Amino acid sequence: MNIHFFKFASFLYLFGTLAYLSYIIFLKDTLSKIAVAVVSIGFAFHTLALLTRYIEAGYTPVTNLYESLSFFAWMIIGILLIASLKYKVKVLGSFLTPIALILMLFALALPKEIFPLAPVLKSFWHPFHVIFAFLGNAIFTLTFCCGVMYLIQEHQLKSKRIGAITKRLPPLNLLDDLRYQSLKFGFPLLTLGIITGAVWAEYAWGRYWNWDPKETWSLITWLLYAALLHQRLTVGWRGRKAAIMAVVGFLAVLFTFLGVNLILPGLHAYSNW
Repeated sequence: MNIHFFKFASFLYLFGTLAYLSYIIFLKDTLSKIAVAVVSIGFAFHTLALLTRYIEAGYTPVTNLYESLSFFAWMIIGILLIASLKYKVKVLGSFLTPIALILMLFALALPKEIFPLAPVLKSFWHPFHVIFAFLGNAIFTLTFCCGVMYLIQEHQLKSKRIGAITKRLPPLNLLDDLRYQSLKFGFPLLTLGIITGAVWAEYAWGRYWNWDPKETWSLITWLLYAALLHQRLTVGWRGRKAAIMAVVGFLAVLFTFLGVNLILPGLHAYSNW
């Protein structure tokens, strides 16, 4: 049953993505309202997919690549809905939903069987670790999108080509503020993800830190965002450099999430995918 809910949610995300992209092209409020409604319904079905898989499997369904991609996409859509409600920035969905949709399509191509939980994953700390880590990464997806929009908007303004793109993107100060707000929430969650991961590692392998490729790249990602947050708090670092750093940080997030697991051997390599 969870697969049917997942497929239906994927279809709704596809429809929602097309509606959001149509909105950014035509700037019709009706398209934005349709996009929000469709994506919200898709999020509800996606939530049902995760809940039914949890019931069917008997454990938190973030143990293989299919489940992780699904969970990450669900988190991104949830962050989109919250941010859209709070900041009223309609164009956010045009950037965030395509990312979630790509993750969903990738997941659709993977095996979806439920396997018995590996002994190393039978830990009290595992669900907390993955929830904190994925929630932090989902918020950093918002940080990334704000950075991309900032760079596009700034380029348009500096080139004095005030046109269609400029009208569709929020002002630079709003993008900078939203990027900073998301960074403030995402960084503590990433930190909690690393801390709970270390506690889980001690439970599973007898050491808090093993310098596994996943752990190493998680630390690199943490240092990148720590530097970005530090510069903002101490010297008020904002603008183009901060936007570029947000993009670089998210590339590190993606490599830590996917690249390390699929390319580099280690304790965190996905099984059964």
